[in-house]
Amino acid sequence: MQRIIEYIKESYNELVNKVTWPTWAKLSQSTVLVLVASLLISLIILVMDLASKNLLYNTVYNL
Repeated sequence: MQRIIEYIKESYNELVNKVTWPTWAKLSQSTVLVLVASLLISLIILVMDLASKNLLYNTVYNL
């Protein structure tokens, strides 16, 4: 039980004193970057999906 308490104390100390937390501006900037990247990737996947659907309907299914 003592080891668990020591672990919690050390973890708390590290989170409070050693971790550098991002500023609100940096956090907002990173969030926008992730959202834009997610939208771009989803659009690329959408285009690939529609292209493969058209290819299948126009070539393979018409045989």
